Amino acid sequence: MTSHKRKTGRRRAVIGGLSALGVTGAAIVTSTLLAPAGAVAAWPEAKGSKPVATTIVVSGTYDGKLKRFYGTGELGSDGQSESQKPVFVLKDGAVLKNVVIGTPAADGVHCLGSCTLQNVWWENVGEDAATFKGTSASSVYAVHGGGAKGASDKVFQFNGAGKLVVNKFQVADFGKLVRSCGNCKKQYPRTILINDVDVTAPGKSIVGVNANYGDTATLRNIRIHGDAKKKIKPCTRFTGNSTGKEPTEIGTGPDGTTCRYAAGDLSYD
Repeated sequence: MTSHKRKTGRRRAVIGGLSALGVTGAAIVTSTLLAPAGAVAAWPEAKGSKPVATTIVVSGTYDGKLKRFYGTGELGSDGQSESQKPVFVLKDGAVLKNVVIGTPAADGVHCLGSCTLQNVWWENVGEDAATFKGTSASSVYAVHGGGAKGASDKVFQFNGAGKLVVNKFQVADFGKLVRSCGNCKKQYPRTILINDVDVTAPGKSIVGVNANYGDTATLRNIRIHGDAKKKIKPCTRFTGNSTGKEPTEIGTGPDGTTCRYAAGDLSYD
């Protein structure tokens, strides 16, 4: 009975935390939030494949029905060039769901405003899995479920304004799960919540944020696998800039202001 009460309290806390961040209505998938935490879920089998030669622009909801989408032609690269085009562009308010992004992945997904990525899987990340680019402080980017592998640098690149919530996600063999842009020409205070996520080594950092611009990163219920020596940095603070220079790392670990989590929010196996 005691154990049940603890779990109920944590679930309420998670829902309260998401609500406090302004993630309400369609952006909260109740069944996802209340699903029990546990071992890393199996990756889905793609149900057919679709080559993409021209970026797919999404307004409203796009259901890929778990088909594998991969770049070809001008999208046929999985390198690290910042000038690559994405496989999908999501307009403000769009939803992309049940998609497997294969190789080449080009520059993944771009969100131009608030968006939801639901059950989206990246088999091998190219430049970035997704880039969030909205300019409104009220923008909310919600990632529910899914996973990513093989990101030599970033999985989620947060260039715009607003709030990013990553929930029930899994990541393996990566550089950074989330990075608030450290040297974009236009900078914003960015809010990040990472909850109920499985992280499998090797990896460098779960989240990187700019302390000088007022970023905050909250970590809850993070399960880290295969990192007995704890080399993966949960939260790294930087001094960002708007000049394009490489940002300066100034610290790691919880500080109660920029990096918001406690030891109990992380588990290792």
